[in-house]
Amino acid sequence: MLPSVDVHRHLLGVWHMMTGRREGIKLLDISVDGFWNSFYAIIVALPVMLAGWASLAVELSPADSSAAGRFGLVLRMALVDLSAWILPLIGLALVANLIGIRDRFIHYVVATNWGTALFAWFMLPTNLLRLFWPGGEDLAVTLALMIFLASLVLSWRLTNSALAKGPAVASGVFAAMLLASMMVLFGFQDLLGVPPIQ
Repeated sequence: MLPSVDVHRHLLGVWHMMTGRREGIKLLDISVDGFWNSFYAIIVALPVMLAGWASLAVELSPADSSAAGRFGLVLRMALVDLSAWILPLIGLALVANLIGIRDRFIHYVVATNWGTALFAWFMLPTNLLRLFWPGGEDLAVTLALMIFLASLVLSWRLTNSALAKGPAVASGVFAAMLLASMMVLFGFQDLLGVPPIQ
């Protein structure tokens, strides 16, 4: 696991990039080691993601389901979300040279991994709301939608900053990665029998 000071530096760097300060990329380790270390962002995001999976498992499971059944659902949701995080990056690696971003691929992956961890923590209020106030479902859905929309804007800005190839290339990569993530998400939900979130 990376030292907490390095985690903080990377999260601060991607936040700077999301808020229009391109120099934030200087806070990221864009070496080959930094590329592989950026996947520690999954561990950073895991506590809040686990809270989300747990709250959704309670919400989506039948009232008479067992603890083992809910735990199984949590595991399946984890596989769905982690696949939607990692598989599109593998797909991008395969076409990075063809679309002209090979020289910025590591920058993009490092920034995206740490950015995704930050976005996961943005969802903490929604997850806590679902866990501790089951009657507040409408508020939780509204809050989740607002955070999702804000995350899309910030994610585009992060992509644009990481690629440094102009808004047109950033928009194309952003749209393709969003579509790929959604396809993996829905495909794995169907494959693993995860109920759709209402």
